[in-house]
Amino acid sequence: MRIVVNLKPEEIPKHWYNVLADLPFKLDPPLDPETKQPISPEKLSVIFPMSLIEQEVSEERFIEIPEPVLKEYAVYRPTPLIRATFLEEYLQTPARIYYKYEGVSPTGSHKPNTAIAQAYYNKIEGVKRLVTETGAGQWGSALSYAGAKFGLEVKVFMVKISYQQKPMRKYMMNLFGGKVTPSPSEETNFGKKILSEDPDNPGSLGIAISEALEVAVSDPNTKYSLGSVLNHVLLHQTVIGLEIKKQLELIGEKPDILLGCHGGGSNFGGTILPFVPDKLSGRDIRFVACEPAACPSLTKGNYDYDFGDTAGLTPLLKMYTLGKDFIPPKIHAGGLRYHGSAPIIARLVKEGLVEAQAFDQDETFEAAKTFAKLEGIIPAPESAHAIAGAIREAKKAKEEGKERVIVFTLSGHGLLDLTAYV
Repeated sequence: MRIVVNLKPEEIPKHWYNVLADLPFKLDPPLDPETKQPISPEKLSVIFPMSLIEQEVSEERFIEIPEPVLKEYAVYRPTPLIRATFLEEYLQTPARIYYKYEGVSPTGSHKPNTAIAQAYYNKIEGVKRLVTETGAGQWGSALSYAGAKFGLEVKVFMVKISYQQKPMRKYMMNLFGGKVTPSPSEETNFGKKILSEDPDNPGSLGIAISEALEVAVSDPNTKYSLGSVLNHVLLHQTVIGLEIKKQLELIGEKPDILLGCHGGGSNFGGTILPFVPDKLSGRDIRFVACEPAACPSLTKGNYDYDFGDTAGLTPLLKMYTLGKDFIPPKIHAGGLRYHGSAPIIARLVKEGLVEAQAFDQDETFEAAKTFAKLEGIIPAPESAHAIAGAIREAKKAKEEGKERVIVFTLSGHGLLDLTAYV
């Protein structure tokens, strides 16, 4: 029997959860790239609206979700929690596997959770245009959609290899009014520099971020928008974990293992952060970040201060990093091809509160195909890493003969990624 757990529309979370209020340690502050001292809000205000800067440093436990944002959330939230009974039967596991399905959003992923919020805060501060980068196109699509909702122009630098592999994402961004350029490009000084050194450079999120920032700082009516990594982005994504908590309570379940794919950390953080206080209070619960072996920031990166972009324009962030100049292989999981990680997630890994596992592309796509055939949803290549992680844990439960409740976030569908399955 298929079990789908959902909340009533009025049960959508009315506040985001801020884990900084409950952590037993302070995060290392972002550093000014020029002085190497903690960066001032005034310097950040060149690229971000002040309301988001305030959320970035806030230690208030719950931050109210503005009514205009809730109104847009109601288009697709709450999202369903589904028991993967067909996958359980196939694996013959005693584990109970649930997945939170974020693919029901207007653009097919979890990204609108923060795109809508960021567009709203920029709009009320008088911003006219947002500029950003995107890997697989999920973030660019979400910000283009949010921009259309709040009357903002959106400019997107899309990593070139993903621009070539995933043309439908470009078309979706265009549909919502977003203007898309493959990165590296001839539109910025940094893009020109990269192309002069390597005309065939496939691009990276770090390069695309540099191009977006160059545009943002040159126009007072333009702000930069980031879809992952930063504290305020993970904050907005906690609607995922808050809903999971309520949904599990409705059916009397408590998770033993929570998993999510990991690139910059937004979907994974949104999934696990509301459960961090439970772990800190002594509850036996594991958090597993599932990343690609081709871009293993958490499993093989150094824990150090590094730039979020290739040109070295961003504040220095304390995180697990492969180095700002790292150019990842041309894997299909374009949204996970990032050299760094969210400072919150990185510190949780450093403190032993979060585990990280790496998955190669073969294991990931085998898991994705199995899931699609059994559960009837074609997952995005990024989300498939979480499926691979859940399957690993379900097999382990079978070997050990133990019942476990495994919950993962299926962060997006793969209907525009079908060429990856060929």
